[in-house]
Amino acid sequence: MDPKGKVALITGGARIGQVVARALASRGCSLALTYRGSRDAAEATAAEARAAGVKALVLRADVTDESQVRAAVTETANSLGRLDILINMASAYVKTPNLAAADWSAALDSNAKSAFLFSIHAAPMMKKNGGGRIVNFSDWLPASGRPHYKDYTPYFTSKAAVGALTQSLAVEFAPDILVNAIAPGPILAPPDLTAEENKQVIDATPLARWGAADEIAKAVLFLIDTDFVTGECIRVDGGRHLL
Repeated sequence: MDPKGKVALITGGARIGQVVARALASRGCSLALTYRGSRDAAEATAAEARAAGVKALVLRADVTDESQVRAAVTETANSLGRLDILINMASAYVKTPNLAAADWSAALDSNAKSAFLFSIHAAPMMKKNGGGRIVNFSDWLPASGRPHYKDYTPYFTSKAAVGALTQSLAVEFAPDILVNAIAPGPILAPPDLTAEENKQVIDATPLARWGAADEIAKAVLFLIDTDFVTGECIRVDGGRHLL
């Protein structure tokens, strides 16, 4: 699918999402950006998109609330004229050393339920326009079957669920909609990372460096461009899953 003249809805558009949005806008794709707390980032990205010559819409939505999800999808189609691409980037990465039922529900809702809700409400609109693309976001650890770190059980499980959801929806929505996922690894170093922690990441990554948000944007563009890949989860991790 050529994104030029199409409309993409991106959930959770801060940081890496901003780079993905810029990449799509540069290829002539109009954007709808949802946010819950990062309004300034969403507005800044929308302004850049408009400056690039495409339409852009900013929507506040709790991605775990079906009524708000439905409203965001409907507003996107009504305001921008169509919906062709859904990029489910909304995510919560929370350390949970003292496991509780609330942690489980919060992680599954934020990371898996949100992707499910947006997908089922966006799919009919995509099919109406002849087809579409859905790109979900997992994580390199569950995509590799490796619960490597302690204190992240709800997060790990929720991102594994995203992988299963991707495969199942690829079957459900075929042949009109291609559904794939991206599993990022060491892309952006946290601002509070110590020198020792940074060295550990570098030593554990065959390409011996952190990636960059541009690498995620390249993967997203590939999954939009392709006409014969569906149900896949692509690890963008510098080969870290190999060690």
